[in-house]
Amino acid sequence: MKHRLLKLILFVSAIALFIPTPVLAQEAEATTLASTLGPVTLIPPLIAIILAFVTKNVVLSLFVGIFSGTVIVQYATGARLISGLVLGFTDIVDYVLNSLADPWNAGIILQVLTIGGLIALITSSGGARAVAESLAKKAKGPISTQLITWVLGLLIFFDDYANALIVGPIMRPVSDKMNMSRERLAFIVDATAAPVAGIALISTWIGYEVGLINDAYQSIGQNVNAYGVFLQTIPYRFYNILMLFFVVLTSITLREFGSMKKAQERARDTGQLIAEGSSLEGEDEETEVTAKGKLSVWNALVPIGALIVFSFIGFYTNGRQVILASDNTALIQLIQTSPFSFAAIRETFGLSDASVVLFQAALISSIIALIMGVIQGHFTFGKGIDIWVSGMKTLIITGVILLLAWSLSGIMNDLGTADYLVSLLGDTMPPFLLPTLIFVFGAIISFSTGTSYGTMGILMPLAIPLATAMQPDNPEFIVMSVGAVLTGAIFGDHSSPISDTTILSSMGAGSNLLDHVTTQLPYALTIGVISIVFGYIPSAFNLSIWIVLPLAFLAVVAAVYILGTKVDTTETI
Repeated sequence: MKHRLLKLILFVSAIALFIPTPVLAQEAEATTLASTLGPVTLIPPLIAIILAFVTKNVVLSLFVGIFSGTVIVQYATGARLISGLVLGFTDIVDYVLNSLADPWNAGIILQVLTIGGLIALITSSGGARAVAESLAKKAKGPISTQLITWVLGLLIFFDDYANALIVGPIMRPVSDKMNMSRERLAFIVDATAAPVAGIALISTWIGYEVGLINDAYQSIGQNVNAYGVFLQTIPYRFYNILMLFFVVLTSITLREFGSMKKAQERARDTGQLIAEGSSLEGEDEETEVTAKGKLSVWNALVPIGALIVFSFIGFYTNGRQVILASDNTALIQLIQTSPFSFAAIRETFGLSDASVVLFQAALISSIIALIMGVIQGHFTFGKGIDIWVSGMKTLIITGVILLLAWSLSGIMNDLGTADYLVSLLGDTMPPFLLPTLIFVFGAIISFSTGTSYGTMGILMPLAIPLATAMQPDNPEFIVMSVGAVLTGAIFGDHSSPISDTTILSSMGAGSNLLDHVTTQLPYALTIGVISIVFGYIPSAFNLSIWIVLPLAFLAVVAAVYILGTKVDTTETI
């Protein structure tokens, strides 16, 4: 292990040493780093991802990936060896500080920590155990447990972060009772986070996705109903739809394959819900239940219900403020004349700042949970504050990982990693391959950068003009290409070890991050391949979507039964 790590570091160092820095410095003044450095821009994400799998240490891997990127930037702008290393190291602090200074990122960190405190209060007051015991009565076995988790994931449709942080902690005690591996729970949570939020009719994603669609169409001189185009893309969001179906199918049949099969067999045969030797970031110790008397589900349902209700109120009011402060007269008139219409709710949700809203909602919910616990005599006010702060501490490592992941994304943005990947797409190809290539490149960029939003922003302005140029008289082809952008970005994000949603899903489920990634990746790749072979390619040949979708569902069924083996974790061997 150590020898492989040393060889990798030496290899990267050799690449850095042999970069002709004076030439690069001159060229960088006239061209972007992406066009100058070419494949060298891929080094930071490759190092981070490879080291993560080799060392099993995500923090170290992300740090080294960032460091390699800052050193490359220094060399590319004319720095010498020693100064490049020194300045590259000091630049890491700047990237981390810039990531934390970003209002969106700061809101996410606060949201994560506050929800951690909320969960601790709910657990301490006995609400979490009461909910687990109540669900356990309905969850008679591993099938119903997984289906309940899936349904809860659909119910928290409005935001992928909220989904990852709510569903996992609620279902963890129930899945543990069924002897289900934490990797399987993390997979179901992750598979119902971004894939659901990305296609929900109202969610925190809508405004961004619709805005990208509108801007891209306007760039080619077309004014369209962007939300209507978004709705038309839903049948072409093959990965999202098929992944949700895949979760249900594997839950009902209990068939697993690849690393997930081994994880489920380990849980069944040894009782180890987590792989031996795997560390659980953020779950060093279990929160003590201080509740007195009979446990009540209301100690969980009221705070979590408040979180959801205040989130919806916050999305509306925050988005409304944004609209009223803008110069968009049409939206302002919509808010003033029909404030609670579907269109108004859709627009306000889409334009709201989810990071701030969810932090505010989590804070209010924490106060409610604290007051309920004090009134019922489960803990004193001072003890409740201590429990809340202790709960926040358990997710500090999550915040560290998110900060490093965002910093890595920042250095890749400066290097032009995504621009280089896009440049490989080219502009000469058979039209039927365009949706597939968009989907694949979206997945690669999103996997490498850990951000679906960034990938969508990069590819959408390219996809719509390309699709229009290739088949100007085929609007369905353009819509299909739009769907490929949005879905490919989610596919890559869903598979990436440096994706914030992947990180939060593993933390919420109590799974080791790398174990979650290695068990989820074969499933993601399977659905990704089916999305291409039975989705985008036949659709690009103008086969009706209502024929394509059933064929794709059948392909998923065939894959599960051909590759999978039944693993009932409640059976004794």
